[in-house]
Amino acid sequence: MNRVLLGKLKKELPELALRENVPFREVTSWGIGGELPVLAEPSGDVELSSLCKFLQKNRLPFLLLGGGTNLAGCDRLFEGVAIRLGKGAFSRIRIGDTHVTCGSAVRLRELALAAAEKGLGGMAPLSGIPGTLGGALRMNAGAGGVSIGSYVVQLCGCRSDGSIWCADRKDLEFGYRTSSIPEDVILTTAILELPEGDPAKETAAIEAELAARKMREPAGRTAGCTFKNTTVEDPAGKLIDLCGLKGLRSGGCVVSSKHANYIVNETGSGSEADLVDLVIRIRREVAEKTGFFLEPEVIFSDPAALDRIHAEAPAPRVTVLMGGDASERDVSLRSGAAVTAGLRQAGYPVTAVDLKECRIIPEMQDCDVVFPIFHGGFGEGGDIQKLMEDAGIAFVGSGSESCRWMMDKIASKRRMDAFGLPTAPWGIVTTAYREKPAHFDFPVVVKAPCEGSTIGIEKVDRAEDWDTALDRLFKFDSVLLVEKYIRGRELTIPVVDGRVMPIIEIRSPHAFYDYDAKYVYKNGHTQYLCPAPDLPPELEDELKSASLKFAEVFRGKDFFRIDYMLDENLRPYILEGNALPGCTETSLVPKAARQSGMSFARMVAKLAMNAYLRKNGRGK
Repeated sequence: MNRVLLGKLKKELPELALRENVPFREVTSWGIGGELPVLAEPSGDVELSSLCKFLQKNRLPFLLLGGGTNLAGCDRLFEGVAIRLGKGAFSRIRIGDTHVTCGSAVRLRELALAAAEKGLGGMAPLSGIPGTLGGALRMNAGAGGVSIGSYVVQLCGCRSDGSIWCADRKDLEFGYRTSSIPEDVILTTAILELPEGDPAKETAAIEAELAARKMREPAGRTAGCTFKNTTVEDPAGKLIDLCGLKGLRSGGCVVSSKHANYIVNETGSGSEADLVDLVIRIRREVAEKTGFFLEPEVIFSDPAALDRIHAEAPAPRVTVLMGGDASERDVSLRSGAAVTAGLRQAGYPVTAVDLKECRIIPEMQDCDVVFPIFHGGFGEGGDIQKLMEDAGIAFVGSGSESCRWMMDKIASKRRMDAFGLPTAPWGIVTTAYREKPAHFDFPVVVKAPCEGSTIGIEKVDRAEDWDTALDRLFKFDSVLLVEKYIRGRELTIPVVDGRVMPIIEIRSPHAFYDYDAKYVYKNGHTQYLCPAPDLPPELEDELKSASLKFAEVFRGKDFFRIDYMLDENLRPYILEGNALPGCTETSLVPKAARQSGMSFARMVAKLAMNAYLRKNGRGK
């Protein structure tokens, strides 16, 4: 076919530079793949436009090579034309007072040095990124907190039908390693606005960046970073390294021992099949161990390769349930929004649902995992969990029985007493029997048994305040828990994925941790000290041991939180457990997880993966 194609191209575009049977190893830094039957190298806009019209008329696909530094070749024969821009206007740089007009084939290093020489800066952090300006713009390449898209004034290019395309900055969107540049556009020219810079300082910064990149990058044939970074705290290389995958090999391709996000074509004989197999194995292993589904940053010349990666290591579909019908509904909606964002950041397809009544809905049946993030009511008390258990739906968090025990503060007290867990003296009052328990004195704490987020809780200091406090609290429930007030330090200990997180001390501005102290701050801001200061090591061990025993006794799963009071003699008392703790920006479990080195996205991703693995008989 390439002979016939070459003949047609030479006849219709006699000035166009053409090459035949070009190996990918000659035109890409990775050197992976077979041969390109036809490589066209237009020298200007007119020639490129004519080539695109020819390809569209003959219904032929094209592959844009750019600098070839971020491209994986294909093993099968590419039945179309590869296009590489590198001649004429595509490689020119024109520099004005503050603006640079630059061809898309210019390397970022060349652009940075040329701009620095004329007193323009800002490009030093980007100078070590391999590849051309066109590829950098399409993926909004960035480094050191700088992204190329932030400098764009105007872009021009050629559409696949040969028509001219131009867009101003206001018409474009740039995100993390993405842009809104249409897929069918071949960028030809960019106008950038760069800040002023001292030539000597800018040049020195560029040289330093190039030297630093050379030191940290592995030698050999690579395409730079293979996967996109997930979060600032969880770069792809760190996750791959944590999973012990340095040195993992498939054929001629191997994970670099120097930087885990680089795959090296070690022998120069690596194939597309080797690469795809290795990417799948990395993606699957990292997902199972950390919850993150890494997304390739490199471009595959054959889209079927990326389809295979997604098909063989698919991210589970998650439905996040939030809202509910309890008094903590607003907090639940905020938690649900945060969980949804975190899961999407970790690579999960997510459907978010505000569920206002306790029932199974299609979105729960059509997904792989449900992530309930209710606070109070049917969502935390075990009702929705029981429905999901009966329907065989996998979900994040503790089971229905565990949720009922933790949600009902009176049931919790009975269970703690039965298993010897330390808890404050307690009793109950009802609308029929309102007398304070006689075995302890004021002050006391009175709690509605099935509320949370410090709703339905009051500290009663004097006997004369007793009846009015009960009148207010009986609006929540006809039975109330009365607990001896423990004067001292308030602590909370999250347990996430079977690990006891750092202990948090809660210091309320008015000595009692109520709803205002937790969310509103009308009376001052609450301090959250993580890790809690000045705890003797033996006390920390005792608290962590009690937390693990609580987890066993209450059959807690995935993530939950245990609240404590330390009296003035540093004796700990468990107040209660929380089966579905908050996940807002001020919530305690995410605070402790971050202190332990676990980002919010990693936390929720790992919990979702745990539930998915349990569903498939591979988790606990």
